[in-house]
Amino acid sequence: MKRIIVFGNSASGKSTLAKKLSLIHSLRHLDLDTLAWQENTSMPIRRDLKDSFELIDTFIKSNDEWVIEGCYGDLLGLIKDQANEAYFLDLPVALCVENAKKRPWEPHKYDSKQAQDANLSMLIDWIKAYDTRDDSFSNHAHQALYDDFTGEKNRLVSHA
Repeated sequence: MKRIIVFGNSASGKSTLAKKLSLIHSLRHLDLDTLAWQENTSMPIRRDLKDSFELIDTFIKSNDEWVIEGCYGDLLGLIKDQANEAYFLDLPVALCVENAKKRPWEPHKYDSKQAQDANLSMLIDWIKAYDTRDDSFSNHAHQALYDDFTGEKNRLVSHA
């Protein structure tokens, strides 16, 4: 039974890898971006951690095998013991910035490519702060998640 978590900086390739693993192993895929944020707000506001966990728990209980991906160290920390495999996409920040600039439109996150591009400079600043932030989205939090994970661990430092 495969239960995989995938995490890393924004634009590190988490969604791409998760989709690939989902296809290869016939796993259900959950992108945490789809449930970590409150709906219908003018500014991005995180959903209460308990509410997000309930949504993740419902997904897990409905699917025997899965891949769950995101940059949310706090949410992944709540389910890490239910996973048996982890991928830490520990790519250089400069590569993540380049990936963000090339990112195709993500219709599940933005109403249009223009709306997505309007947030690009904010996203790039966010990506660049990965190594200096000390929040649940940071390199520090992801390293701790990786270190604490007891299943099969995979650390990827490039897309090669």
